[in-house]
Amino acid sequence: MGINGARDSLIEEIAEYAFSYKPRSDEAYRIAQYVLMDSIGTAVLALRFPDCAKHIGPIVPGAVLPGGARVPGTRLELDPVHAAFNIGCLIRWLDYNDTWLAAEWGHPSDNLGAILAVADYVSRCHMAEGRQPLLMKYVLEASIKAHEIQGVLALGNSLNRQGLDHVLFVRIASTAVASALLGLTREEIADAVSNAWLDGGSLRAYRHSPNTGSRKSWAAGDATSRAVRHALMAQMGEMGYHTPLSAPKWGFHDVLLGGKPLTLARPLGTYVMENILFKIAFPAEFHAQTAVECAFALHGAVRDRLDDIASLTLHTHESAIRIIDKRGALHNPADRDHCLQYMVAVALLHGQLTADHYEDEAAADPRIDALREKMVVVHDEGFSRDYLDPAKRSIANALQIHFRDGTSSAKITCEYPLGHRKRREEGLPQVVQKCESSLLTRFPRGRTAAIMKEGFDLDRLSAMTVTRFMSMLVI
Repeated sequence: MGINGARDSLIEEIAEYAFSYKPRSDEAYRIAQYVLMDSIGTAVLALRFPDCAKHIGPIVPGAVLPGGARVPGTRLELDPVHAAFNIGCLIRWLDYNDTWLAAEWGHPSDNLGAILAVADYVSRCHMAEGRQPLLMKYVLEASIKAHEIQGVLALGNSLNRQGLDHVLFVRIASTAVASALLGLTREEIADAVSNAWLDGGSLRAYRHSPNTGSRKSWAAGDATSRAVRHALMAQMGEMGYHTPLSAPKWGFHDVLLGGKPLTLARPLGTYVMENILFKIAFPAEFHAQTAVECAFALHGAVRDRLDDIASLTLHTHESAIRIIDKRGALHNPADRDHCLQYMVAVALLHGQLTADHYEDEAAADPRIDALREKMVVVHDEGFSRDYLDPAKRSIANALQIHFRDGTSSAKITCEYPLGHRKRREEGLPQVVQKCESSLLTRFPRGRTAAIMKEGFDLDRLSAMTVTRFMSMLVI
């Protein structure tokens, strides 16, 4: 059910893609498998952190749903709306899941909150009715599509420049693919997506000083849960809206973008999944990943000369300066994992960077702020050009340390982080190692080995039922 008249073409294109597109790229399915397992490992690892764990469970005590969607690493069974929040919150909490950098950045695996919750819920409903559950192949397919919708929207449309949060694109992508997993028609998918656009855009204030806080770690879970709600409402016949984007005065374009229309920079296919960026060796906002790799390279040369350091020069790109160049006090882990100088300082001091390094105990080390105060951040225009160049899409940083005696370290430059497509064959084996070590924080070694065996074999995983996959992740 909808309103008479033509729909916004962008909504039509997203709905058509979610409804009918069948990925044919072997590479996209291969990478989707790694994205799924990397996200599961990251989610399980997040359960170690009390500030995350307090969000996991029903919204009010006792509000569970036997036969509902399950939450990895727990025994919870919840309605799919809140299960999506739980799963999305876990995947995103540590800022350790995959990344997409474009005009707008984001984390397309956030959409797995909605995808896994709906797929498990639908599959268990099917089984209760004597029907076959969904196969994991359709989860991988939905993941490819969600990555593509979110990522291609991000290529040409910068929300952050308008003060809006990138999780809006998560909500749009998750609504589209969750609706498709529910078996909705093309028109119903468009209705659901139109309502997702009408939610508007949330402010980014909680990602930036002086308001940086933990909401940035559960915002994606919130977006995926809203998406599932829109999909379920469309399934029940809730009406859609034809011009939530283009309506004069009241539409998204006029209200939030100053009249500039949203566009798709390229046809929807499998481009984003094939080019996704993994966070592999350490959790850090992605614009800082190569800076941290530079710091690792210099750790051995400076760890015994900290008092001799006069200054440190960080050469970086414009996007990094805009979002992670921070001075002054850092108040919580959410503040610290989005501070370029903090991440580089920890990497120089310890030769490693883990989620624990963002917690209050580690941050109390006075050497970190002492190093931060000596850092000078310089914009490298070449790095910025290469960051935006579709043929390169580098995320370059360089680091040089200057000593009091007038000498300097080598200037270390890193253009492509470990998780970049240009370093795939080096990086993917480490995605496997990262997943295994994360799972071992929650599951016995034998169970972990079984999950790894099934999850990283694409043929087995594709043919597995969703119910079996999710049952492997129940503690």
